[in-house]
Amino acid sequence: MASLIFSLLARLPLGPLQAVGVVAGWLTYALSPTYRRRLRSNLEQALGPEHAARLWKQAVGEIGKQALELPWMLLRPQPDLVARVVRVSGWEHVEAAEAAGGGILFITPHLGCFEITAQYFSTHKPITVLYRAPKKAVLQPLINAGRSRGNMHIAPADVGGVRRLIKALRAREAVGMLPDQVPGSGEGAWLPFFGRPAYTMTLAARLSEVAGVTTIFAWAERLPGGAGFHLRLRPALTPLEGDTETRAAAINREMEAQIRENPAQYLWGYNRYKRPSGAPAAPTQATSRPDTP
Repeated sequence: MASLIFSLLARLPLGPLQAVGVVAGWLTYALSPTYRRRLRSNLEQALGPEHAARLWKQAVGEIGKQALELPWMLLRPQPDLVARVVRVSGWEHVEAAEAAGGGILFITPHLGCFEITAQYFSTHKPITVLYRAPKKAVLQPLINAGRSRGNMHIAPADVGGVRRLIKALRAREAVGMLPDQVPGSGEGAWLPFFGRPAYTMTLAARLSEVAGVTTIFAWAERLPGGAGFHLRLRPALTPLEGDTETRAAAINREMEAQIRENPAQYLWGYNRYKRPSGAPAAPTQATSRPDTP
């Protein structure tokens, strides 16, 4: 049944698909009290009560669009996807990284259409993306196929996958990952994310330490009316330096800055501040909330 639904959704034009996504977003919001509380709480934590009150309704619809874009991104031919990237800002940073002769680490939060960033780059050169198996096993073959085509390869979130990512970077290829996911116990550290301790993946920080690697922060803004996507690329606003935890904290700050560019398109309903099984307790003292617009 899930495969059939994915297939039907992928056949819709992008605009109507996103319109259905808005409906799906509101249904999820209406039917799940836990999801409602989490979305509003995360928004207020990041942006403050006043800004969150202005933004939450738009965020509900954008999150629905994000969810329903997944089958479209995985099942459509890659040329169809690339054609919907109608604007690219910052490609010169990719060219500079390639000219420097090292690997590229693309870091993307769950912002806008995060699936299309690696798909777009893979039409240019090989990229390996970190992959975590979906909770619904029936979706795994579809997701594997959609993320393993052409120059795009996947690496599971385990020891073997990490070795694969390091190997790709040392081969002067690209790697992509979304570090705002909660990692498993022993794979992260409690670090501030919008002013609250969040168990944070340290893998991105460790990969940024590989010799010769250039880190680029990427996300694809969803344009209104099904008009496509604007791919935005930039280097770190401040150099990624220091030990692994210091770098991981800096990466969190960089993702916060990306999210502030268009906060309505972030995945606020995700349980970002949960404590994974076996992880140490979160620090009791949170840092102050960053300045908000």
